[in-house]
Amino acid sequence: MKEKFLRFMQGRYGVDQFSKGLLIAGLVVVLLSSFFAGGRAGSLFYLLGWVLIIYCYFRIFSKNVSKRYAENQKYLAKTYKIRTYIQQQKNSLAQRKAYHIYKCPGCKQKIRIPKGKGKIEIRCPKCGTTFIKKS
Repeated sequence: MKEKFLRFMQGRYGVDQFSKGLLIAGLVVVLLSSFFAGGRAGSLFYLLGWVLIIYCYFRIFSKNVSKRYAENQKYLAKTYKIRTYIQQQKNSLAQRKAYHIYKCPGCKQKIRIPKGKGKIEIRCPKCGTTFIKKS
């Protein structure tokens, strides 16, 4: 069965970031429709969710690879700022276990200091301002 599926998918575009985004958005909109059940808004959300999911699968099984690739690149360009912000927040949270992160009072540059060093004088590498903080 796995071999049949692999043969079927040969020459097709497959799953990319835009397809994943469409699928997640479609599922969220369908779930959101359950909060508005019984009204026009609920039906509209339900229909919109299923349109997003169907378009996601259309993209996955499409043989027009160049057009799907262009769509994905456009999606990645539009969501670049959001994705980098989320990644920066994840990195910051991961570093908080071993480091204190302070902002320079002069230039607002973020400075990472190891925890457990006591009261130290910090010199900003960007503007040269010194300030005292507890690490």
